[in-house]
Amino acid sequence: MDEADNVEVATLATEAPVSDRPEWLPEKFKTPEDMASSYSALESKLGQGQESLRAEIQKEFEEQRYANRPASVGEYLVPEQLDENLVNDNELFQWWANHAYEQGFSQEQFSEGIQKYAEFYASTQPDLDAEHRLLGENADARIEAVQLWANKFFPDELSDAVLQLGSTAQGIEALEHIMSNTTQTQMASSSQPAQSMDEDHLRTMMKDPRYWNPAKRDPAYVRQVEEGFSKIYR
Repeated sequence: MDEADNVEVATLATEAPVSDRPEWLPEKFKTPEDMASSYSALESKLGQGQESLRAEIQKEFEEQRYANRPASVGEYLVPEQLDENLVNDNELFQWWANHAYEQGFSQEQFSEGIQKYAEFYASTQPDLDAEHRLLGENADARIEAVQLWANKFFPDELSDAVLQLGSTAQGIEALEHIMSNTTQTQMASSSQPAQSMDEDHLRTMMKDPRYWNPAKRDPAYVRQVEEGFSKIYR
């Protein structure tokens, strides 16, 4: 190549435009800004995809979790061994029904929970047959006597407490002790020498329910009235 050719090559190299495009920039992007914008859009799409996937997984999980529960909390069936009229007003039963529904429990799981509670409750109650044997051969008579006395002595609002106390042999003995001391106190407070009683006083005593009412009849009180009349008319 002669000198003229060298000069021409140098001139062309000098006049060739210089590119500002970075070597690392992929061909499909015109500028680094284009690439940055493209990646930002891709990240946004990926984020939306993750949210959608998460929501789909959550929906599937809940469908599986609640698949076997009734359509509403009120559709749980009461086990046959329980009185439906009683459990519907029971706060503990209502709590269990709401809890079971929120947790997605099936009817079987719901009934199993009630059964476990019933077994625990039964284990805390006295063995009535064993308590009956502890009262001896005249157990039935002792129980009946206490029941009759308690029905007269205690108001209705205390009947449940008395019933619970009378469910054990020791409770029956306690009630017998109260019954014995109460009867003695009533006799001491209301009695007076028969010979000092006149007919009017005795007739007043006859108006007392302890004399005329079969449900409240007190043998000791009746005997007192009868003895008074016998002394007046003997």
